[in-house]
Amino acid sequence: MRALSAYRGELSKLASLPSVWAACLVGVVVPAGVAIINARSTSVDAGFQELAFGVVGVIVLGVVAASSEYFVDGEDNGRQITTSLTVVPSRTRFLLAKIAAVTTVATALAVVAAVITLLLIGQAAGLSRMFGAVVYWVLTALLAFGMTLLTRNGIIPLALLILNTSVVTVTFLLAKITTLAVYFPDMAGIRMFITEVDLPVRLSPVAGGAVMAAWVVALLVAGFATFRRRDA
Repeated sequence: MRALSAYRGELSKLASLPSVWAACLVGVVVPAGVAIINARSTSVDAGFQELAFGVVGVIVLGVVAASSEYFVDGEDNGRQITTSLTVVPSRTRFLLAKIAAVTTVATALAVVAAVITLLLIGQAAGLSRMFGAVVYWVLTALLAFGMTLLTRNGIIPLALLILNTSVVTVTFLLAKITTLAVYFPDMAGIRMFITEVDLPVRLSPVAGGAVMAAWVVALLVAGFATFRRRDA
């Protein structure tokens, strides 16, 4: 019951943040908008390529879910994390509730964005590819959450992830130089739903998902270990 209560509390906190609602709007509008612009595309990845850009929304979601705990309250100059740990003293239960809440919202957002985008472009998507896109969004949200938890700063993860996703795909450029870059989380993860990718190493959807999941787990473990050691 305590775990369920903590989970509901985290969902309520996310719902109370305007930036989370803005992230959800971006997550739906960006891929849908790009899909409309590219409506005449004959690529087998039409619709799915647009979803790769839409992860900006879940990046913001993951970052804000962690960084909002450290915002200073203007009324008493306190931080949310102090109140959160008073209500949920167990840091393990607190973080698991946060991870569950981020996963829930990211999953819902990914499904809605995928359905709208693919319908707009008239793409007949197989369930496996759509599932892969949803998993990619969820793992990206958790990746952003883990990075923010580790750094306790939302600006750095937000800038790095959004820049790499929407402006200059640094990891893709690096993949042209070294095959090791193929194993970066974003490059490996897109193999779950993108088929036409010019990379030196071709990972299967399962292998790509496993590599990305390994990055996420490593970051969450590192973030959790750091969070447990430092003061609130």
